[in-house]
Amino acid sequence: MRLFGHKLPLSAQIGLVIIAVNFIAAVFAPLLAPYPEADIVGSAWGLPSADHWFGMDNLGRDVFSRILYGARMTIGISVFITLMAFFLGVVLGFAAAILGRGVDIVLSFIANLILSMPTLIFALVVLSVMGTNIPTLILTVGLLYSVPVFRLARAVAMNIAVLEYVEAAKLRGEGLWWIIRREILPNALPPLVAELGLRFCFTFLLIAALSFLGLGIQPPNADWGSMVKETGQMIALRPVALYPAAAIALLTIGVNLVVDWLLAIHSRGQGEEV
Repeated sequence: MRLFGHKLPLSAQIGLVIIAVNFIAAVFAPLLAPYPEADIVGSAWGLPSADHWFGMDNLGRDVFSRILYGARMTIGISVFITLMAFFLGVVLGFAAAILGRGVDIVLSFIANLILSMPTLIFALVVLSVMGTNIPTLILTVGLLYSVPVFRLARAVAMNIAVLEYVEAAKLRGEGLWWIIRREILPNALPPLVAELGLRFCFTFLLIAALSFLGLGIQPPNADWGSMVKETGQMIALRPVALYPAAAIALLTIGVNLVVDWLLAIHSRGQGEEV
């Protein structure tokens, strides 16, 4: 099996299968789930059966259905936050690298100021003050994770901007936008794509952690982090808490397997250039 002109190793194939299964679950949750996510369809802590594959939670809701709906909520919000963080980080990072020392100093100072605060604690403080609605969650986490992307994009763009072909484009009289679009961005894509996968994992795990702490996605919306919290009290007697935790772990592993392959391709490409 090949992707982007490169042969896929077994680990990357496994990662892609895990990602694809989660994507299908997130997109088609209403069609695949046997019950609505918030409906009470049995007794609390009911055992797994033919009608309820993963059993019941603390309120008598079908755990399998809530995991499918939780995929839609958790993964969907994580993808949106990751894309927003990347847009902000890449645009500002390229601006800091190309628009001159003054812009670089101001943007780098703001980035270092945000980085000086622990991510989880900063998110907890903001969400405690501003409320736990989804728009606030998206804006807070998106802003926090745009900073590491900014630092990476700035470093990569600075390294590329001093290369000979960029200088040649400047001497030809090419505009700034043309240079960014045709010279810098294509050569910056490999590390940025790898960072995209890693940043999704960090975002995904942070959303789950905030939901576990009660400041993320709120009931009755299904979310894997809050499901671990709701069912954790019965972990010694029922396996029900293991299912959402396993879903979180599997998706994280799958994305990391694909990211490792992308990083290996990038490293191999750099080695061939040298």
